[in-house]
Amino acid sequence: MRTTIVEIARQAGVSTATVDRTLNNRAGVKERTRERVLAVALRLGYLPEPGAGAAPFRRNGLAEIDVLLPGGTNTFLKILAGQLEATAAARSGEARIRVHLIEGFNPDALARKLTELKGRSRAIGVVALDHPTVREAIRDVAASGVAVLTMVSDISNVPRIGYVGIDNRAAGRLAGHLLGRFVRPGGKRVALFAGSLSYRGHEEREMGFRHILAEEYPHLDVAELREVKDDAARAYDEAKALIAAYGDLAGIYNIGAGNRGIARALEEAGRAGEVVFVCHELTEHTRRFLLSGTLDVALDQNPRVEARDAI
Repeated sequence: MRTTIVEIARQAGVSTATVDRTLNNRAGVKERTRERVLAVALRLGYLPEPGAGAAPFRRNGLAEIDVLLPGGTNTFLKILAGQLEATAAARSGEARIRVHLIEGFNPDALARKLTELKGRSRAIGVVALDHPTVREAIRDVAASGVAVLTMVSDISNVPRIGYVGIDNRAAGRLAGHLLGRFVRPGGKRVALFAGSLSYRGHEEREMGFRHILAEEYPHLDVAELREVKDDAARAYDEAKALIAAYGDLAGIYNIGAGNRGIARALEEAGRAGEVVFVCHELTEHTRRFLLSGTLDVALDQNPRVEARDAI
């Protein structure tokens, strides 16, 4: 029977939240408590013994690294893939880095790819869906001695060497704060778009956004949240329908991708510049929407730095 964090918490004499913070290397845990939790996790077999069954991280003198990114139309992820490939070229004498695009929002496809790489890779970076099949695949891969790093969006209760990306909850709070400040006097209704709440990062952004509205802008009501799978065409259809349904819509926060579709819907409805539009990532498209006034805020992260830090 596989060890759970509940059993680790029971034997370590701490809460499951403390176990989660320890296993995911988060702040807020005393060093003595952290050591006790890790010792229990190792003893129960939740984490592999250091070096046990681990294949060398280098083959023919090169570190073998695979990175799994969602495929699709997400411009930021395309930029990140390009930066990873540039890093691979720059460090070709040190590492063999392969970037794989996986069908977006399909946990089974991601889990299959992780399992496939278990016998071939020495380290894996992954933008992971927070799903049971993906968690089990990561645990299986890590138990075989492969180092696993989460990127862009973290995942809970898995043995990984770290997380590279922004604090998504803080990003959601900032988005909510700015939207609340920019909404015109009398505005009361706002809407959310997300790629998929199966990504912990998207869920954390939503959480941060809702919390800051409740704290600082309680007069603003979230009318709807629509998941658009980071697809521009689907985002356009959903935004068009939402704008038609809510004539008093005052603001839109897009948690994921699909900004081109939302911007197009606002422009066609004659609501660009009237409805406050906040999104993520500064790309060639969002830059154009900022200059035209269709978009008010683009919260950016640095894919070059994230690629460098991950590798």
